[in-house]
Amino acid sequence: MKRIIIFLVVILLLLIAFFIFKNNRVSNSLITVKKILPTPTLTVSNPLQIQAMRERSYPGSDIKIEQTLPDGLNYHQYLTSYVSDGLKIYALLTVPFGQKPTNGWPVIVFNHGYITPSTYQTFPTVGQYATYYPPFAKAGYIVFKPDYRGNGNSQGSPEGAYYSPAYTVDDLNAIVSIKKYPDADPNKIGVWGHSMGGNITLRDLVVDPKDIKVAVIWGGVVGSYEDLQNWHDPSYHPSAYELALRYRFRQDLQDKYGSPSANSPFWSSIDPTNYLSDITAPVQLHVGDSDEEVPTFFSLNLYNKLKTLNKTVEFYEYPGANHNISQGFDLAMQRSLQFFDKYLK
Repeated sequence: MKRIIIFLVVILLLLIAFFIFKNNRVSNSLITVKKILPTPTLTVSNPLQIQAMRERSYPGSDIKIEQTLPDGLNYHQYLTSYVSDGLKIYALLTVPFGQKPTNGWPVIVFNHGYITPSTYQTFPTVGQYATYYPPFAKAGYIVFKPDYRGNGNSQGSPEGAYYSPAYTVDDLNAIVSIKKYPDADPNKIGVWGHSMGGNITLRDLVVDPKDIKVAVIWGGVVGSYEDLQNWHDPSYHPSAYELALRYRFRQDLQDKYGSPSANSPFWSSIDPTNYLSDITAPVQLHVGDSDEEVPTFFSLNLYNKLKTLNKTVEFYEYPGANHNISQGFDLAMQRSLQFFDKYLK
């Protein structure tokens, strides 16, 4: 009986040793596998990053005439549309009277500032830039004024320009589209931008420098993201829906990357003021010194940075003028036209 018990104990010990050995082999095998697997790397990518915007495509489309509008003083006007990200975007198009130049008319892409998207009009008769684009049209330029998505009757949601790439994408597609227009000179594209449109213009200049030959910005939101973080436009009264959209885009970025800072690799990567060395087009900046909506130092700082980089840049300040430079309009428009004439004509 004693021998049987000893035999069973030995058998039990052998079984225990076998299972321990087997488990250790499995465990060691798993550890070995873990060691030879490559360590995953985290790639931070956001469509608002300048490099990401440079790498994506902007095919534009043929421009479709939706409606013939009343002629201006010496130019035709059309309500048109083009395609951006699969969305139908409306745009105002003006074409000078007369015989077009051999290579087509020079073009000014007109980037409007913030207007409540639900009340925005492509072809305003009063207000909303009704007096701003005609001088360019009368001076012998094709003017192409895109709405941006979600503005007026254009498809899509009004995502804004500062925390979403959407409006700049629409603008870059507008530039490609107008280059395809048979009356346009594809090698003579200039951009004019006001306020929010100035921010879009600056982003255009660093994302796709080769297509834009000259840029003029009035009262532009052209500060760094640190500047924008501390800025509030008292005239900005969005709808609850639009405010929720803008807050969501901004808050998503801050949740992922923290608050804007010059030391933040991410915020630096989406800030066009960090890519000014890539700008090749001459730039002209205008501000009213009584602007209560956008700080004038945004434009002054941009001027100083461009000047330090030996870029062709001009800066004009108008005493007593507001955000729209209404009190210096004629002089600002004269200087803008002279600048476009010099570098496009």
